[in-house]
Amino acid sequence: MPINLSYESDIATLNNAAQPSSNTDDNYRSTPLLYINSHRIPAHLATLARPNQTLLDFLRNTLHLTGSKLGCGEGGCGACTVLLSRFDKSKGAVVHSTVNACLFPVLGADGCHVTTVEGIGSWRHDANKNGIANSSGEETDNLHPIQRAMVDMHGSQCGYCTPGIVMALYGLFAQDGMLPTSISGDNSGDNGNHKTTTAAQRQDYLEEHLDGNLCRCTGYRPIWDAARSLVSCHHSEDDLEEIRGPCGVKCGECPERESCEMDCNLESKKQMADVAANDNGGGCCGGSGSESGNEKCCSSSSMDKIQQYQQIIESKHSEKWWDQPNDMFPDELLRDDEKSVHDELSKPLKVMDTSIHNGGTWYTPNTLEELLDLFREFSSGGSNSSNSGGIKMVVGNTEVGIETKFKHASYPTMVHPSKDIHTLHDMFSTEDCYHVGGCAALGDLQEFCRSEMTSDGEEANRRRHERTAKPIHDMLRWFASTQIRNVACLGGNLVTASPISDMNPMLCSLGATLVLASRPKSDGGVVRRNVKVSDFFIGYRTVEKEDMEVIERVDIPLLQDRFEYCIPFKQARRREDDISIVTSGMRIKLRPAATNSNEKYWEIEDVAIAFGGMAPKTVMARSTMDDLIGKPFDSNSFEDARKVLQDEFQMPDDVPGGQAQYRLTLACSFLHRFYLNCVDELTKDVAADKTEAVSYPPVPLIENDEECGVGGFVGVKKPSITGLQTYPEPKVAMGLEVEHLGMKDESSDLPLAAVAAAAAKSSLSDKPTKQKNNSVGQPATHASGPLHCTGEAIYIDDIPAPANLLHGSLILASKCHATLASINVEPALSIPGVAGIFTSEDIERIGGDNKMGPILLDDFTFLPVGERVEFVGQVLGIVVAASQEIAEKGARAVAVEYTDDVEGKAIVSIEDAIDAESFWTDFRHEMKRGGNVDEILNKSEVDGKRHVIVEGSMRSSGQEHFYLEPNSTLAVPSESATNLTIYSSTQAPTKTQDFCARVTNTPAAKVVVRMKRMGGGFGGKETRSVFVATAAAVSAKLMNRPVRVTLNRDTDMAITGGRHAFLAKYKAGAIVEEDGTIKLHALDVRLYNNGGCKFDLSGPVMDRALFHVDNCYFWPNFHSVGTSCKTSQPPHTAFRGFGGPQGLLVAEHIMDHFATECNVSGDKLRRDNMYSLQDATPFGMRFGDGFTGMWNVPGMWDRLEKELDIPGRRQRAAEFNRKNKWIKRGVGFIPTKFGIAFTAKYMNQGGALVHLYTDGTVLVTHGGTEMGQVREQLDCYLSRGYGSALAVVCCLLLFITSLIICLLPSRLDDYSTQQGLHTKVCQVAAQAFNIPLDHVYVNDSSTDKVANTIPSAASMSTDLYGMATLDACQQILKRIQPIKDSLSPDATLKEVAKKAFFERIDLSAHGFFALDNDRCGYDWNKDCPEGFPADLPDNAWKGHPFNYFTQGVAMAEVEIDVLTGDHKTISADVLVDVGSSINPAIDIGQIEGAFIQGMGWATIEEVIYGDDDHTWIRPRARMHTTGPGTYKIPAFNDVPESFNISLLENANNPFAVHSSKAVGEPPFFLGCSVFFAIKDAIIAARGSGGGYFEFRLPATSERIRMACSDDIASDCIGSDRDQSSFQPHGSF
Repeated sequence: MPINLSYESDIATLNNAAQPSSNTDDNYRSTPLLYINSHRIPAHLATLARPNQTLLDFLRNTLHLTGSKLGCGEGGCGACTVLLSRFDKSKGAVVHSTVNACLFPVLGADGCHVTTVEGIGSWRHDANKNGIANSSGEETDNLHPIQRAMVDMHGSQCGYCTPGIVMALYGLFAQDGMLPTSISGDNSGDNGNHKTTTAAQRQDYLEEHLDGNLCRCTGYRPIWDAARSLVSCHHSEDDLEEIRGPCGVKCGECPERESCEMDCNLESKKQMADVAANDNGGGCCGGSGSESGNEKCCSSSSMDKIQQYQQIIESKHSEKWWDQPNDMFPDELLRDDEKSVHDELSKPLKVMDTSIHNGGTWYTPNTLEELLDLFREFSSGGSNSSNSGGIKMVVGNTEVGIETKFKHASYPTMVHPSKDIHTLHDMFSTEDCYHVGGCAALGDLQEFCRSEMTSDGEEANRRRHERTAKPIHDMLRWFASTQIRNVACLGGNLVTASPISDMNPMLCSLGATLVLASRPKSDGGVVRRNVKVSDFFIGYRTVEKEDMEVIERVDIPLLQDRFEYCIPFKQARRREDDISIVTSGMRIKLRPAATNSNEKYWEIEDVAIAFGGMAPKTVMARSTMDDLIGKPFDSNSFEDARKVLQDEFQMPDDVPGGQAQYRLTLACSFLHRFYLNCVDELTKDVAADKTEAVSYPPVPLIENDEECGVGGFVGVKKPSITGLQTYPEPKVAMGLEVEHLGMKDESSDLPLAAVAAAAAKSSLSDKPTKQKNNSVGQPATHASGPLHCTGEAIYIDDIPAPANLLHGSLILASKCHATLASINVEPALSIPGVAGIFTSEDIERIGGDNKMGPILLDDFTFLPVGERVEFVGQVLGIVVAASQEIAEKGARAVAVEYTDDVEGKAIVSIEDAIDAESFWTDFRHEMKRGGNVDEILNKSEVDGKRHVIVEGSMRSSGQEHFYLEPNSTLAVPSESATNLTIYSSTQAPTKTQDFCARVTNTPAAKVVVRMKRMGGGFGGKETRSVFVATAAAVSAKLMNRPVRVTLNRDTDMAITGGRHAFLAKYKAGAIVEEDGTIKLHALDVRLYNNGGCKFDLSGPVMDRALFHVDNCYFWPNFHSVGTSCKTSQPPHTAFRGFGGPQGLLVAEHIMDHFATECNVSGDKLRRDNMYSLQDATPFGMRFGDGFTGMWNVPGMWDRLEKELDIPGRRQRAAEFNRKNKWIKRGVGFIPTKFGIAFTAKYMNQGGALVHLYTDGTVLVTHGGTEMGQVREQLDCYLSRGYGSALAVVCCLLLFITSLIICLLPSRLDDYSTQQGLHTKVCQVAAQAFNIPLDHVYVNDSSTDKVANTIPSAASMSTDLYGMATLDACQQILKRIQPIKDSLSPDATLKEVAKKAFFERIDLSAHGFFALDNDRCGYDWNKDCPEGFPADLPDNAWKGHPFNYFTQGVAMAEVEIDVLTGDHKTISADVLVDVGSSINPAIDIGQIEGAFIQGMGWATIEEVIYGDDDHTWIRPRARMHTTGPGTYKIPAFNDVPESFNISLLENANNPFAVHSSKAVGEPPFFLGCSVFFAIKDAIIAARGSGGGYFEFRLPATSERIRMACSDDIASDCIGSDRDQSSFQPHGSF
């Protein structure tokens, strides 16, 4: 393809971005005043800020501050969070707000101060930069206390999200009243001006506002610990919220406190018990440790760590750190003298972009008249109306930023009103109204309402303010995120006219009025007119407003002080930071009335009901309102009104947005809840007037079981997340190395305190020591933590730009199931800044091989013309340009033509593929054991016993990896492009090397792939990262210039594939024994997965599902078939669990089916059918020490069942459910076994390169890569087998020692890439050489150091690379042993290494490990050989697919809201067998992260494609859920409120290094315990006659609500459907 030779001149103008026009008005400034990290940006850099440029782009690409990350580009993940500070003249103080830098415009920061993560603390020991002195004059920790807490509390794993989370916390702690206890409680000196708050209030504030950040790795619990550790979570009795029961009495003062069993009293007792436990040192030190067998257990709880951490961090950090946001604020923005910049800022700003980016013109007017003049001039009909795109007001850019980035809207004129225009920003109240400026930030409005709710004054007036402010405040709590609310404005929300807006229905119901302002003539005055909000929305995203008008103000009338109520409602896919599915504001005014017979009743005087999500615009339910007004206020009136509402909002199945029945059900459910709330409020009002001589009508009664329907999550306090982590006392155990390497078993059981003290002594002293430096078994601190928390950890997109760097953007197909006819690149080449465009023809020109694929070469780097486009988003080529923005513009400009377009025939779902027989039949596998299952399952009796047969299906949806770091590659050519260095975020360096070499026709020896760190992978970067690298490699080769390709979040999600959706069809039989026990007898199951359009890894994923469809249960007769379906979705690929969770899910679904059919306990059914020792799996692996190792699941099951009192929990849940109609509780209790090994035998190998240097340090390079793991230090507590005093001493010794080690400057940066795998490998090497852990460094994964590597997958990396590293260490140790023997016993490794070097002994070694042949590999097609021993299990002749099983058990308890489908997880307890852990902290972190990720898959993470169920999505087969706006992973608020993790003791594993077990994938399925708990709650809602039903995964709010089958849902489903089996739409 042609190369644009004009790019060199374009680059010269690229950075000449924002220049004043030649006719700039003298009244305008042309250069913004920007301040970053206490420094004013020089004018030559400030002028580079462009009108359409985001703050993040300016920070990263102009200032090269890469700590703030680009995670999504739409303000949905928080990775880009920074602090924006400005001086508020009205308050006379600096105000601080966190913002999403990926949306906020850089020119919007004019006159403000921006703080990034680099500005608050640094791991670099530069006293001039950070290092604030404490009172004694000593320099304290160089990290900010927040950063230090995140490190010490283990709040980072992959680290990509960490800078954003740190800055979100930094912004919260910058608010008045959020200082730590020791500071906020000191009212002397400078601190006397700080608002004083209690610890409980500060914690509540954090829990309310930490809602704008996502983390995919940690499971959030350690981040919560870090946040709370800074506010002191020690609750005194005075701090506790006073809980009152329905009786109105404080529970703590109730005379029946000891006997009362109400939930309110139980919660109050729990709070007091927590206080007592914390006062006594916490549960662990206080004696909640445990012993089992001969191993003591250590444990730590969130409260314990927080209490002890307070003392540590306060001793290391000066109070000055907490004043840093104010101290950093530039003095010249505060001054009011000649050095002030106020005169400069008083001039309006005008910036024109004359660069190749053509970003339009930016105005910042300082008066209302200036603003209105601009709208008159540039709006349609104005003097400058010929400008395409007109004029757009930009306040927070939260909507305009989305339009420009994702909808590619272009606005030539953008106006940002100055804060000096007070009428647009001020908020105040008058006697009967709230007045809110149109540009007032939603966060400010939320705070204004909070203040109004607690205002003083006359009682009646106070009640009016509280009643009006509370619904607005409560709705805003769940509106987007704190970062969005801080800058988004009410007027913008109104003019955007989103049909699913939260605030617009609220304002309609309150009767709010808009004040629209304009200035029709330049010499005239401001013209204003009023419009009711309910009349403002006239169509989809169209409003009753002239182009030259702006919303100056919103007037909200106050409610009456009694008998008038307004209630907000909202339901979304996720509670926090999510747009609504349906939202509503409902207001009612009641009055006493009487019948003709003088019978008193309450009459509905007025009602206003507004909805979002029920029409193309915000709409009033006028027919329903008319039906209610004038009627009695009672249940009959509302029941009639519900039927009117159903008729008023009937929607077709293909309504845009889908979910027609659910949306209608929500609207009707909201109406019913509104009635219940109003009865509750009316009861309170009447009770409050008992002392007056007034006789009111009786209040309608509601049934006792309906009282729970009052409320809803919108007004409820967000939960506190706590947890307990328990694990065996650390020890050094020996495993496979004894047999494989012939090492002596030197297992030790040294007490943890002794180990920690020895490590500290070694690190703090250069003196030789005989103390064994035990590294294996320790919960070592995460060495990358400081770099993560300071933004100094470098990811691919952070690598400084090489000279002449070009940026690439992929050309993507916009259709599928059509033939690619032609690609016309000329329109793109005409764009200034575009340097070149490459397609498949260019690969052919250099002799490259365009074919690729991990198993089958059925994919292309660039699809050739003439080939069929197989999925929407298939890569056709690449555009490279001088900037990312121009490259993307060029890619959109490429003209692509298609022929033979038969989009309507695209095969999208599994059912489509079955109908069309679109399969990869060559990879269909079958497994049989026992008799003929077809014959067996046709029998009603077996040996005279009843044979119960169940038959059904189960579906599970896909899942998006949502790693926070999108796919990114930097390709750097050298030696005239004959060599290539590829920096890639990949799990498969060798695979990347192979295909980059093939596609560029370069020998593999001349292609080096390097991978430093990955911002998450989870399997998604094993194969589907390669096409990004090959595209970059082709461009770099042809241009002979470096090329960086970083996918946007939406592109990454749309084209990289994800977890496979599955369909299972089964028929199964079980025998009823004489004693009533149910025994599984026969299973016939057929599995189908949706592989997408390319084979990728679909076959192996299906194989693992077949290997796990038995879970932990013995089936004597078994038959399974697995078929991968070929569809028009993107190629689906590896994801944590690799098909295992899908198979396990089917097993548990079948067990539930039997439990329902046989009317028996599901827990007992599961326990009665678990494998026993010497039983064999259907694939021939026998359980027992010599085969699979210890079989622990039955014992673990029994232990949790007893410790957690599962029968008692179920009984208590059943009692709760009997008393509550609209809230139901459920318990899920499931086991898992997960096979560890690659089923492809050749992949079970790994290599490592170890260098011992003469200073005694060790460098390790191995074939694995780092992704989303953690190395962390947990506070460990000795069991109650020790005296309590000794336990406390040991705890403190360990904790202080770990912090001393963590704070040491020595060599921590030398192993900064370590997370989970690297840390464990370092521990193995450190143990082998008997050196401190910080003397071992793992370099980046690089194909020129360790060649021919295996992808980091299957949870095998520690097993492979730990053993390979140990092999290399042993080789070196064997060589230097004679030297060691010749020196004194106290000789250090440094002394030994130095002498060995002079003796010419090789101090480097390449280690290698491969699993034994008889412990891996499985040949599906191998027939039973003659003479095969009859005593061996069926199918054992085919191989031994797994080396061992990682095992676990989990219990979850949930609560569902029957009226909405909302749910919350009350508690989760997880027990996992990970062998003898090399690092229990890493393993616990992995379990927590995997559990939450599995919970997300099972509940809220729904992938949606354009298919038969979603015909409103076009083109067909396009992925709809391509960003955080449409795809929801768990957020901070979704974590189980009590989240407890335990590692099994006495669980040695002889089949892996140091007796450990793999942990990355196995716990994932345990998150499904939440799914089965939800299902249990739904069964309670359906009642005893509900029977079996297929509850499909994920358990979204829609599926939960519609499965409950109550009268409201049934009516909305319609009589023409089978209501008991109704299934919401889904993409499978």
